[in-house]
Amino acid sequence: MKLFKRHNNVLPGFGPTMGYTLLYLSLLVLIPLSALIFKTAGLSWHDFVAVVTAPRVLASYKVTFGAALAAAGINALFGVLVAWVLVRYPFPGKRLVDALVDLPFALPTAVAGITLATVYSANGWVGRYLEPHGIKVAFTPLGIIVAMTFIGLPFVVRTVQPVIEELDSEIEEAAACLGANRLQTFRRVLFPLLLPSVLTGFALAFARAVGEYGSIIFIAGNMPMVSEITPLVIITKLEQYDYQGATAVATVMLVASFVILLVINLLQKWSRRYAD
Repeated sequence: MKLFKRHNNVLPGFGPTMGYTLLYLSLLVLIPLSALIFKTAGLSWHDFVAVVTAPRVLASYKVTFGAALAAAGINALFGVLVAWVLVRYPFPGKRLVDALVDLPFALPTAVAGITLATVYSANGWVGRYLEPHGIKVAFTPLGIIVAMTFIGLPFVVRTVQPVIEELDSEIEEAAACLGANRLQTFRRVLFPLLLPSVLTGFALAFARAVGEYGSIIFIAGNMPMVSEITPLVIITKLEQYDYQGATAVATVMLVASFVILLVINLLQKWSRRYAD
């Protein structure tokens, strides 16, 4: 007869903790999302399709998801570089730079948006040098990507940084001793180990960018069909008391974000198997 050893956990038993978990998730996630679906269900299928496929709404999808994917991709690249520098190289002011990475977490989004719009405007500190070369950032879709990149960078850096800290430099030295150059060492040795965390950071940065509102509206220009994000479309419908239209667009955003995150999670699962 096989005996099972009973473990004494610090927290209460499975029943109370599971009950609290379900209650907590229901109040904060399941009930609000259910209310969103039920409100949208008040529309007929024809009306729902008409609302979510209106030209202005379709244009906002393109701007929102396109800019979010671009920003997450930029962060996936440069976030790894920032994390690598913070882990592998000692330099003066390293703690300050490490703290600045978390600044988008603490900075109010409206403050971030106003600051970015000021810096990248035609007469701003950076914009004045870009404008003569035909590069207009503020009040264009490019400004949306800049704002989304700003708020998404910490997610990639903080996800990849612990993984780099666990990587032993002897792995790189062994690869060099076997004749691998720097590119081969990164592609065949380091990249497979970093890929799961990079995908996780990418997913977090993307999800954060899709739902961002405060820092974008100040730099986007908010021109319908050009630089209008979907959250602004939802806010506009709410201000017009079109609650069902707002929830319909929000439902599409919810489903699309869930599908994209599901695909990224599947890629993470595959990358872990590839790394092993």
